[in-house]
Amino acid sequence: MRRIVLAAAVAFFLGGFAQQAHAERQPRMRDAVVHLEKALSALQNASPDKGGHRVKAIALTEQALGEVREGIKHDNRN
Repeated sequence: MRRIVLAAAVAFFLGGFAQQAHAERQPRMRDAVVHLEKALSALQNASPDKGGHRVKAIALTEQALGEVREGIKHDNRN
């Protein structure tokens, strides 16, 4: 699960930069935020008995959201 979340975040993150000539709108990065927020909600609402993996996945998804948001900010400043 951890690798899937990280791979998805990286794919969206890199895809957004590769496809965008202008930073103002960043539709792929914003799509990534939406998808990660949905994933986070699903994880938070899942049953808790997952041997700690659900908790790790939540933390990693929150980290991925932060990184995507920071990437958007960075690209908008530069």
